Amino acid sequence: MEGTLHGRVGLVTGAAAGIGRSIAVGLARRGAHVMISDIDAEGGHDTVRSILDAGGHAVFHACDTTDPTECETLVDATLGAFGAVHMVANSLGAGSHAALTADFPPEEWREVISTHLDAVFYCMRAQIPAIIRSGGGAIVNIASVLGLVAWPQAPAYVAAKHGVIGLTKAAAVEYAPRGVRVNAVAPGILETSLLTEAGVTAGSEIQAFVTEKHAAGRLGTPEEIAEAAIWLLSDGASFTTGATLPVDGGFTAL
Repeated sequence: MEGTLHGRVGLVTGAAAGIGRSIAVGLARRGAHVMISDIDAEGGHDTVRSILDAGGHAVFHACDTTDPTECETLVDATLGAFGAVHMVANSLGAGSHAALTADFPPEEWREVISTHLDAVFYCMRAQIPAIIRSGGGAIVNIASVLGLVAWPQAPAYVAAKHGVIGLTKAAAVEYAPRGVRVNAVAPGILETSLLTEAGVTAGSEIQAFVTEKHAAGRLGTPEEIAEAAIWLLSDGASFTTGATLPVDGGFTAL
């Protein structure tokens, strides 16, 4: 184990796969005790097993983060398991079909906003008091480069991720005096299952188009996003709050 986070308790939502799993594994590798949460119980238990197999400490609690009561229960479960909450990573997300704003179905608008924005609010509403009672700590919300810029035919996702960044800033200025730092990470487009589910396959013209949007000339990985998130949760970022860190291979610089 790498150390540096021994004695700390982390809570990671959306930890069954992708960025959330990478953050959870990274926190545990550095010595933290980690509550793993996701609506996907099978994937969540897989994350726990990978941590336990490496000598770390983790437990799983299923949670639908679009339900504020379940978010409160998750925090209570974390306190019950480990006695505190010091570090939180809210890694929430799902795909959305493409449509122009005037053609976007209202029911899908509501679903995307609920999954990507409402859920972050419900999570932080439950998490912040627990962090304060634990003596302070940090939250990282996983936003997106599409929280900083627009993308055609993704109005709900763009709006939701812009909202996550605004919510992050609001909470940061409110709770800095009480020892809670709140930041966001804005990933570029990553090599994850969500990309495949969106119909972007390896070697396709769409993948080439998306890749060209990154100055680095490639897509990112969940592990690269996790490293940035873990730094923001650590004491190394003690003077950083209300910030949004693009980890995007130069996407927003072009």
